[in-house]
Amino acid sequence: QVQLVESGGGLVQPGGSLRLSCAASGIPFSLGVMRWYRQAPGKQREWVATITGGFTTTYVDSTKGRFTISRDNAKNTAYLQMNNLKPEDTAIYYCNAAFASKSYWGQGTQVTVSS
Repeated sequence: QVQLVESGGGLVQPGGSLRLSCAASGIPFSLGVMRWYRQAPGKQREWVATITGGFTTTYVDSTKGRFTISRDNAKNTAYLQMNNLKPEDTAIYYCNAAFASKSYWGQGTQVTVSS
């Protein structure tokens, strides 16, 4: 059974930082493409960042230079380091794993950026 568990969300002031984690089980983690998405209230889910099995990374333009996606294959965990957070980053953040033409989602973790 595939399971993705996100953690690390919370309330932070503008300009602050958070690191999200996504712990995976049930898939050969090192072979999977890991992505982070987010969904703000009243908006569609938006892709945020991707890291491939070969550690190639891509980002949505609004997070470039502020967010960093990474992975630790020994721990079966993907991360999203978020710096210089802005109120518009407020959303539920979801981890996604893609492997063998299948896609798996975590339950999400809330990030709120507010003073």
